[in-house]
Amino acid sequence: MSEKLVIIGNGMAPGRMLEHLLEAAPDRHSVTIFNAEPRVNYDRIMLSPVLSGEKDFEEIVIHGDGWYIKHGITLYKGHRIVAIDRDAKTVTSDHGVTESYDRLVIATGSVPFIIPVPGKDLPGVLTYRDLDDVNAMLLAAQARAKAVVIGGGLLGLEAAAGLKERGMDVTVLHVMPTLMERQLDPAAGYLLQKAVEARGIKVMTKANTKAIFGNGKVEGVELMDGTIIPATLVVMAVGIRPSIALAKDAGLEVNRGIVVDDRMQTSDAAIMALGECAEVGGHVYGLVAPLYEMARVAAARLADGEDKRFVHSDTPTKLKVTGIDLYSLGDFADGDDREEIILRDASAGIYKRVVLQDNRIIGTVLFGETADGAWFNDLKKKATDISEMRDTLIFGQALQGGASSDPLAAVAALADDAEICGCNGVCKGKITGAITAKGLTGLDDVRAHTKASASCGSCTGLVEQLLKLTLGDAYNPAAVQPMCGCTSLGHDDVRRLIKAKGLKTIPAVMQELEWKSSCGCAKCRPALNYYLVCDWPDQYADDYQSRFINERVHANIQKDGTYSVVPRMWGGVTSAGELRAIADVVDKFRIPTVKVTGGQRIDMLGIRKEDLPAVWADLGKAGFVSGHAYAKGLRTVKTCVGSDWCRFGTQDSTGLGIRIEKFMWGSWTPAKVKMAVSGCPRNCAEATCKDVSVVCVDSGYEIHFAGAAGLDIKGTEVLGLVKTEDEALEVIVALVQMYREQARYLERIYKWAKRIGTAEVKKQILDDAEKRRAYFERFVFSQKFAQVDPWSERVSGKDKHEFRPLATVGFAEAAE
Repeated sequence: MSEKLVIIGNGMAPGRMLEHLLEAAPDRHSVTIFNAEPRVNYDRIMLSPVLSGEKDFEEIVIHGDGWYIKHGITLYKGHRIVAIDRDAKTVTSDHGVTESYDRLVIATGSVPFIIPVPGKDLPGVLTYRDLDDVNAMLLAAQARAKAVVIGGGLLGLEAAAGLKERGMDVTVLHVMPTLMERQLDPAAGYLLQKAVEARGIKVMTKANTKAIFGNGKVEGVELMDGTIIPATLVVMAVGIRPSIALAKDAGLEVNRGIVVDDRMQTSDAAIMALGECAEVGGHVYGLVAPLYEMARVAAARLADGEDKRFVHSDTPTKLKVTGIDLYSLGDFADGDDREEIILRDASAGIYKRVVLQDNRIIGTVLFGETADGAWFNDLKKKATDISEMRDTLIFGQALQGGASSDPLAAVAALADDAEICGCNGVCKGKITGAITAKGLTGLDDVRAHTKASASCGSCTGLVEQLLKLTLGDAYNPAAVQPMCGCTSLGHDDVRRLIKAKGLKTIPAVMQELEWKSSCGCAKCRPALNYYLVCDWPDQYADDYQSRFINERVHANIQKDGTYSVVPRMWGGVTSAGELRAIADVVDKFRIPTVKVTGGQRIDMLGIRKEDLPAVWADLGKAGFVSGHAYAKGLRTVKTCVGSDWCRFGTQDSTGLGIRIEKFMWGSWTPAKVKMAVSGCPRNCAEATCKDVSVVCVDSGYEIHFAGAAGLDIKGTEVLGLVKTEDEALEVIVALVQMYREQARYLERIYKWAKRIGTAEVKKQILDDAEKRRAYFERFVFSQKFAQVDPWSERVSGKDKHEFRPLATVGFAEAAE
């Protein structure tokens, strides 16, 4: 009979522990997980790219719902454990669910430290630890106002960079003289500050916060010296503390963390702890590499396998801010018994420092050029005597024994036990062995089979070098990457074969193209659904189950499980009647927050799922249709007032924006599409950073495309100038249809344009009138089936099961 294993927490450490456990002893335990967050396991290391806009949440999910179902794991989402009864061997959640256990693993993580200053509880003061914090910051960032980040450590700087990318005016306050003083020496801290400030982020060191002030919400921060810094958002990133309250209340031994031995055993023989909440050998950890090692040890113990023990080792520190290369390892403090070797290149912004003790490396700081980090780490781990290479040590591995013209020489010289991926503890030999034994040909293969480069991604370059070294000319990073693990075909091949073979259903695609799985996965099903919608608009029925939650319910889910609704306002124009209707809906359904969006729309936040159809019904009576703020489709056409009102307006930009939006709404696209029409080159509608846009000039309409305003800040490309509104509409529609037919699912227009080339777009859309007209007519045809208001359909009863509230029953049910 299997043992009942209960896990409190569903972060990266327990997730990795379960992977090892299921591999070693798949039938040994009946597993139940209680997760305080209302979601599945995700990669917290990648929260910074989510904040900056580089990634979506779906891209950082480690274990989706299907993984838990496949392995028979019961996951309680949004259940915080409030009590452990060690005598009865039970745990109880804040929702009243009680579960018994034979073995219990506590993985409660850490809690952010809140500096005890006046105003710390004001609305607008946030921490930075989980997805809820990121979502709150993203909401605040929509105002494009001023943000203050308190704390110049890893998390603080990543938060500051993300908020800056989202358009906020950001100031970092750090109490110490230099940034990241625990990981960097003053010289590297100085260079880091310069790099951060070069991004437009203000940095104030020796800044001691006295108070956060505001009338009902954050308005600013006051420093001890009297300096006032205005702010509408304050992010505290001043450190973390292990979350030990639950263990302490249960009578377990605690110190800074939950005290465990080197096998992750607590003071209770039936209870283990791992992750940021655990203290082993007097150490607590916040970086992922030691947490994954804890997971490996805990899994071995639960499986009664080999006797693994946790051994402390220094973990490199890397900053996840694009364009700032930083690496820090070990002890770099000054001392009489220590020596240092330093390299500075002021023009290149490079600083390297190696700290030695008895001719052995004990610390390394690299800034601006970090490729040799793995080599220095290997020398430190092995306590290698560097006497014979002392004169050339600082220049890196490639120059040992003379310069080499081979760019792969350095990685080739690494020993097989040299660590390549610090996050996952993967050595060179494991990677090259897997490449050879399993026939791996690309980066995604290596990530899937070894975990190398699958966490923070900073070792990606090294892994690619190992692929090149092992495969030689057979390695082609530009080769077609499969859509997912279900097929060996890439997106382009799938799109081509759908048309060539006349495949018109998802089962037909999977059968005829020899899918490796029975039903596909969360990566391929939404893509196939889109391709079929695009290619066969009159024959294919949109597959409801192959869409993400926001597209299934036609609203955006929020962190508390409620939804936001954004009605369409053509060109950003509204009326007193429409505003009264919105106000009536807000009052009737007690909607807590109403927000003006950056796309000139009104967002109503905090709507219960079961209320959505009724909200839509009332909005529909006022003439509103869905704004598709959740969709991979046309979101908004932003406009300025143009020649109707503006002294500088050259054309009717508002009228053209309304015309475009009414013509194109409802169409599905590979990724979201945002448009704008500016009435003159002063560009008040911010047209030059949109997916597709128009800048009106005296001589006509300048068509722009392929802009970006997320992690990638990119001005638009000018497609060309046309003389009339009709021509502008035809060119824009044809361009979007070309994108619809050729782009890969989730590929934004600017990435698609870069891949195929701006010249090719101009050739097909501007230079070839016949092809342009064909694209236009195919779009018009597809709109016959697409321009149906999904809100109205659901008010009429379509998919009504989606909006029924879950029944409340008298016994515990497993989450999905």
